[in-house]
Amino acid sequence: MSETTDSEQGVAQNWIDGRWTDSAVQADSFDPATGELIGRYASASRADVERAIQAADQAFRTSPWRADRRQRARVLNAMADRVEQRRQDLIDLLALDNGKVRAEAAMEIDMVPSKLRYNAALAMREYGRAAEVRPGRISMVLREPMGVAGVITPWNSPVILTVRSLAPALAAGCTAVVKLPEETAQINRLFTEVIAQTEGLPAGVVNMFTSDRDAAAAIIESPEVPTISFTGSTATGKAISAVGAAQLKRFGLELGGKTPMILFETADLAEAMPVLEKALTTFAGQFCMTGSRLLVHSSIADEVRAQLGKRLAAVRPGPASDPASDMGPMIDKANVARVDKMVDAAIQAGARAIVRGGPVTDGPLAPGAFYRPTLLEVADPSLTILREEVFGPVLTLEVFDTEAEAIARANDSRYGLAASVWSRDIDQPLRVARELQAGTVWINDWAIVYDEFEEGGYKQSGQGRLNGLAALEDFTEYKHIALRPGDGPLNPA
Repeated sequence: MSETTDSEQGVAQNWIDGRWTDSAVQADSFDPATGELIGRYASASRADVERAIQAADQAFRTSPWRADRRQRARVLNAMADRVEQRRQDLIDLLALDNGKVRAEAAMEIDMVPSKLRYNAALAMREYGRAAEVRPGRISMVLREPMGVAGVITPWNSPVILTVRSLAPALAAGCTAVVKLPEETAQINRLFTEVIAQTEGLPAGVVNMFTSDRDAAAAIIESPEVPTISFTGSTATGKAISAVGAAQLKRFGLELGGKTPMILFETADLAEAMPVLEKALTTFAGQFCMTGSRLLVHSSIADEVRAQLGKRLAAVRPGPASDPASDMGPMIDKANVARVDKMVDAAIQAGARAIVRGGPVTDGPLAPGAFYRPTLLEVADPSLTILREEVFGPVLTLEVFDTEAEAIARANDSRYGLAASVWSRDIDQPLRVARELQAGTVWINDWAIVYDEFEEGGYKQSGQGRLNGLAALEDFTEYKHIALRPGDGPLNPA
């Protein structure tokens, strides 16, 4: 392995123990909008990952990081400042490397500073508690960092989803090893430069690297990494949980989703239609909270079919470099083929294509991984297209007659990450929201997330919560200390 003073050597390198490091294995990065080569990256080996874990463990045991909450708050605030200073560079490279249209790339980057600052505030407010439980008997509870936190991030929103886990880990006093996805190696490098080189951050506290799953397995298996924060598929979440169970690791998991959006008869369709469109096409449907199931009251079904079908047929896919693009590419052509195979299978099984959409196979967009939005009407609730996460711009439409039926259909899923309810009835939305088995429910809206309020899933959409006060729970231990300093107060004479 070679080491350099920075990663500006033509290869996106990894940040381990306060230094840029190369790897024996290098690979290419491609623009998903064109298929063109945009750079090379060092893919961290298992030995590299183990060295990162050792550096993080050493920093946790020997640096002041875990004990100095003021230092943690200062550094997290300084990270936010650095992201704001490099905002445009981050947006440009995210759009190129990940394929997001510019408005979506800007949305992702602009969510980062407030999340860092919120967690800086948590670092300062997170105290234990104490009480004199009996005369002369004092008990206190301390909240202590667990140690090295493993953060594993997916490719669909690599910057914000890393920060969503990393910021509370650092606020709690943990050190971190961060596995970043190979699909976004170029933005990984720039983002790492911005975050990991923040002034005041001790070497080894944050280690960030791009690797494949095999190398990242070292994080799951290592006894020096007691807690894992993972965002990704339900299948992978189950697999890593099974491995980590041998050491009783703590897992915070945000996994798959199949977000139902329920339109009742009083829904304001003029307000709902543009939101429903974006709920499907944002990040080209590659989003755990993508609005992928539309449940529509029978009284408005014809109008919704016509309006939404027209809107989705008019969506213009294209590269981020074209301001007229409504939706960027998928991450690669393999995922385009996977999604189209699911759509074909659904149609053969009885789904009706209102808007077929599909891969862009001719014209200037053909070299890229573009997939036009698809709208399928489905009556059979057993169809795979209704039950499995597609992770692409494919929307199913189901018709219902009663509120009870809508709730039952929405809950008939192994997922429970989010849901959306549309109604102008004053009582109905909250009543329905209370019955939905989902960690987040939006009323007359979609994808509203606040740093101050918890986010996470029911059922097989995950465990634990990110954002809000609960975010620190994945990274802290409670320690009870019972004191007997002496006799209780004397009785008055």
